[in-house]
Amino acid sequence: MRSALGALFLVCALGSVATVSSAAELAAEQVLHKGNGAEPQTLDPHKAEGVPSSHILRDLYEGLTSEAPNGDIIPGGAASWTLSEDGTVYTFKLRPEARWSNGDPVTAMDYVYGLRRSADPVTASKYAQILAPIENAESVVAGERPVEDLGVTALDDFTVEIRLKAPTPYFLGLLNHSSTYPVHRATVETFGDKFSRPGNMVNNGAYVLDDWVVQSHIVLKRNPMYWGDANTTINTVYYYATEDQSSELKRYRAGELDYTYDVPVSQVGWIRDHLGDELEVSTYLGIYYFGFNVTQPPFKGNLKLRQALSMAIDRRVICEKILNLGEQPAYGFVPPGITGYESQVAGYADMTRDERFAEARRLYNEAGYSEDNPLQVEIRYNTHENHKKVSLAVAAMWRAVLGVDYTLINEEWKVFLQTRKLKQDTQVFRAGWIGDYNDPYTFLELMHSKHGINDSGYNNPEYDALLAEISVQTDMDRRAKLMEQAERMLLADQPIMPIYYYVEKGLVKPYVDGFVPNIMDHHYTKNWRILAH
Repeated sequence: MRSALGALFLVCALGSVATVSSAAELAAEQVLHKGNGAEPQTLDPHKAEGVPSSHILRDLYEGLTSEAPNGDIIPGGAASWTLSEDGTVYTFKLRPEARWSNGDPVTAMDYVYGLRRSADPVTASKYAQILAPIENAESVVAGERPVEDLGVTALDDFTVEIRLKAPTPYFLGLLNHSSTYPVHRATVETFGDKFSRPGNMVNNGAYVLDDWVVQSHIVLKRNPMYWGDANTTINTVYYYATEDQSSELKRYRAGELDYTYDVPVSQVGWIRDHLGDELEVSTYLGIYYFGFNVTQPPFKGNLKLRQALSMAIDRRVICEKILNLGEQPAYGFVPPGITGYESQVAGYADMTRDERFAEARRLYNEAGYSEDNPLQVEIRYNTHENHKKVSLAVAAMWRAVLGVDYTLINEEWKVFLQTRKLKQDTQVFRAGWIGDYNDPYTFLELMHSKHGINDSGYNNPEYDALLAEISVQTDMDRRAKLMEQAERMLLADQPIMPIYYYVEKGLVKPYVDGFVPNIMDHHYTKNWRILAH
């Protein structure tokens, strides 16, 4: 993350650098086949949510900033930028050679229009809260100000000014998130909600949308209008919906996939023995958790019940016996390892297993439940072999320790997201969060009462007030202490039940060149190439 408070900050354009020595080493056919998890619910960059959509959108669009293969922030649609002395005004100089896929120049007004559309309550973006560092963003998102009041201005055709409400150390990293992408205004106004479909989409990234067969695959073709096309090698990329990890592994072994979205935990031993050189496991900025719907019974107003259920989980068993790829038990919400921040943990983290279970039973009884009057609860998860295994493990632990009666409910990804948002039928639901930028705030802001992805319905004015103070705090030590306080408050209120910290895991064919693990698990097809094999 680059920042420069109180100093001029200038970045020069960087280009992709091929990692092969000559064209003779490249495969004649530059086609990549990638497993991609659940079927994306949309490719509208301002409405999309979930990792599968974001993987594809990084190929289709380009924000003001981009990322190097190792995750470092580099120039994207902006060739350079400066930061004011007080750290609140960024001035971005666009690449004059940048073009939309239809040949139109990419202008400053395109970025302004994209940011305004993302913040506009009419768009109903679930990610609009991410724009909060921008001047007036929160009041625009709330419908209290017109979108024209958002602190973004086109100073000329190729200069964008963004004004912040306070210095924001992670802001450059935020600008490669899809909620900040530009969109082609004429196309949006012509096609409305259908602008992101094949044949309609006009985009500014390294690839264009060629085909979309629902629950099968999405095809992207190389974009000859992209400013960096000369450094792009792969011509076509297929993204496959791969919710069944065992089937995905079979397709990988059959040569139908070059890269998997995940690996089936039930076959980790076999994979290590037979495909060990192709298994990639690395640190990942993410948390796997279950949410409690605190707006409805039985969890509304019943903190002791939520605490009991969380304490009845043996996270180490889940990590070591079920997952077995280096995942770490989670007793907090913010993953460890972020520089300058000490991740917080729940008070029971240091208890022995027996002590924790005994306290869970006491709280369960005080919450009004017992062996004769067991909790009857629904656990909801989206279609995914590994989610099913973890959900079953959690349910079995609840039954063994507390005597809970449970029902498991599996839903397809799009339905699952919608059910969670409505907060009517959910009780306990599987969830996960991957950091949008390398800062604790990307996790903490998720539980703001007005955040579009706060599917627990958590609403604590004191927590919201802490987030508001954090968002304008310029003393980095003070800011870190406030974030630690906010995380402790969240853990004490227990609207969520952390289970484990993710690792990035997948299979990559040895002839896929350019893959570099990074903590964000952000990969751009333009940086990869297929070697002769």
